[in-house]
Amino acid sequence: MPSRKKTSMFASAFCTCVSSFVVICVALATPQWVSSEVRFSRTGSNVTVSLKYGLFSGTCEQFVEAGLQVSKTTFQVADALSSASTRGLNVATIVVLVLALLSSLLSSGFTCTNAVSNPYQTFLGPVGVYTWNSACGVLILVAMILFPVNVEGSRLSEELARGCSTSPQTHIGSKHSYGYSYWIMLLILFLNAASLTIIYFYDHARYSKKKEQERPIENAPKDVILF
Repeated sequence: MPSRKKTSMFASAFCTCVSSFVVICVALATPQWVSSEVRFSRTGSNVTVSLKYGLFSGTCEQFVEAGLQVSKTTFQVADALSSASTRGLNVATIVVLVLALLSSLLSSGFTCTNAVSNPYQTFLGPVGVYTWNSACGVLILVAMILFPVNVEGSRLSEELARGCSTSPQTHIGSKHSYGYSYWIMLLILFLNAASLTIIYFYDHARYSKKKEQERPIENAPKDVILF
């Protein structure tokens, strides 16, 4: 059975890993990744398409310069995309987040195992927790880079707005504001860092205790050691 100190520290790390798993699920499920206002010009008036969407679905509204508002409609992101680059980056972001979800799940399993037992395999101990937490953090960073690249570089919002508009128009400009579904990924990074910090302090304390136990033998007189 693990010591009380090990159980408490790995239980704390387990809570942070589970919280990270839950937050990733929230980020994937909620459609509040970005809000965009895309402006078009057409003969006689300008049109503004207001979008709020995530990785899977979103809503759009169309406003004509005179003040006329078209009713809000919902759309599926995958169905509205025709460009290979925007579709590919959106799929890549989803895949990266799913991998981060699996990494977080594995990290939760490793910390739970260490909280209730002393696994013989080295990789099932702190090394495994380091590995999967680090992998989750790196994947979250990649997702946080891929999504803005898709919005800003590949003009994801403009492509979605054209699908919501009623007639072909000339693009004038766009304005983007990232929502809570995007920014809560910073919380995931914080939770992963907290898990790594907890396990590091446990591992460091265990190493220091081991060295202290070896020191009396190192300092003992040679004749005592020979005896």
